[in-house]
Amino acid sequence: MTRLCVPIFVTEIARAKRDIATAIEAGAEIVELRIDGNPSTEAVLSLIAGPRVPFIVTCRSTDEGGNCTLSAIQRLELLRNIASRTSSMVDVELATLHELSATAQPLPSELIISSHDFNGRPARLHNLILEMNEQPATVNKIVWTARSIRDNIEAFEILRTRQRPTIALCMGEHGLISRILARKFGAFLTFASLDRERETAPGQVLIADMKSLFRWDFLSQKTKVYGVVGSPVSHSMSPVIHNAAFEDTGFDGIYLPLLVNPGYESFKAFMESFLGFGALDLRGLSITIPHKENALRYLSEKSAELDPLAVRIGAVNTIAIERDDNAIPGLRGLNTDYSAILDSITERLGIRRENLVGCRIAVIGAGGTGRTAVAALASCGATVVVYNRTRERAAALAAEFDGKSGHVVAASLEKICDSCCQMYINTTSIGMHPSTNASPFGPLPPKLGPDTLVFDAVYNPMRTLMIRQAEEANAKTVTGVEMFVRQAAAQFEAWTHLPAPIERMKRVLKDRLGAGENSEPKSG
Repeated sequence: MTRLCVPIFVTEIARAKRDIATAIEAGAEIVELRIDGNPSTEAVLSLIAGPRVPFIVTCRSTDEGGNCTLSAIQRLELLRNIASRTSSMVDVELATLHELSATAQPLPSELIISSHDFNGRPARLHNLILEMNEQPATVNKIVWTARSIRDNIEAFEILRTRQRPTIALCMGEHGLISRILARKFGAFLTFASLDRERETAPGQVLIADMKSLFRWDFLSQKTKVYGVVGSPVSHSMSPVIHNAAFEDTGFDGIYLPLLVNPGYESFKAFMESFLGFGALDLRGLSITIPHKENALRYLSEKSAELDPLAVRIGAVNTIAIERDDNAIPGLRGLNTDYSAILDSITERLGIRRENLVGCRIAVIGAGGTGRTAVAALASCGATVVVYNRTRERAAALAAEFDGKSGHVVAASLEKICDSCCQMYINTTSIGMHPSTNASPFGPLPPKLGPDTLVFDAVYNPMRTLMIRQAEEANAKTVTGVEMFVRQAAAQFEAWTHLPAPIERMKRVLKDRLGAGENSEPKSG
């Protein structure tokens, strides 16, 4: 069973005792004491005397991310002394053992032998593992900074082929999933921090999030994996609502943020490596900025099943992955933003889609969500004006959908103050946290009133400046929360074939945002 370990820097003893108690209360199953700043045997003994949890004691060298200035032999002697007087495991770097090999130093019995690379993947990664296996250690630990999300697959392979209990983790945002899925692949432990100020390595997840948001206690080898693909993606609210939906329905799934660098080649490489790694059991993906068009291209090249609507829009925001005994998974591409946009509008106005014929609607933005909005509204016969900072891009989008039932024209964003539309839909990131004082309207909104609808796809903050401007003019409003939950619910149902718990999804999103949590992506 993979243990959840909280590392604690030991500087002041009283503070360390409080941190240990807090970690145990939060669900830590093991505590690592980082004694770089207080390399004292007596201090360690005083800390581990009371709590009934296992401890790891580490005095990390400066070469591998620590700040201990003791010599290699002094650090080993310190840890050996602690191990001889307690039942704690101690962590010693492989490089330290190499440095002391000529001195034939005796080693502690409960030894974690470790290697850390903060610059990237070690060139001799697999040789390092072979060297660790030759040492008289209890646990191997190998950690490196992920260059891309694909490094996680290598970490999972190390765990699957381990010869002894092993910790294999990738640092940084690209490596976040290695920390969460460590339990799925049988790691000895994974690390989680008490708070963002006290992480001991880049990319550690808060223990509160590990236990609640990422459902640590329910993860197993059989858990199906889902996630949101984008860049940036670290503050997406998709994990919040999808993991809550899994919990509510009892579905054995985990939903993760998947940082995939911009560009089609990065997206393709991610898909090839993650789909090809069957042990991951990847079953579904949300696609957000900037990969919606890349997803369509990839699925087209694979001759995958594509919803005609997604093809017409030119963007995929959902991939469903079917797996059976065949080596090649079945792929299906969808666009759930389309209905989410139309349903958010028509429900707020109390009308049907056919009532949009002839309505004059401004769509702000020409990206993936903007394309979907234009396609949806034009298909209903609306007259759409595409406003964008780059007018050429707006004109290209307008030309693509003009005449597809409705009429579509382009305009520069700075002209929106002179607009006279019945509806305004923002699909850009303007007004998104942390730039909450920005609005696509600027300081001078167009003429708004009770007969105007303002729809902002940005969901964080829930009430953007654009929404507040509309409320001041007594206009009707639709927040990004409505659209976001609707499109996510459709994704959930496409993946699980279960009814989505929409009210639970909406409630946890509002609770998270209302509690001051920050997100950046506006969809996906």
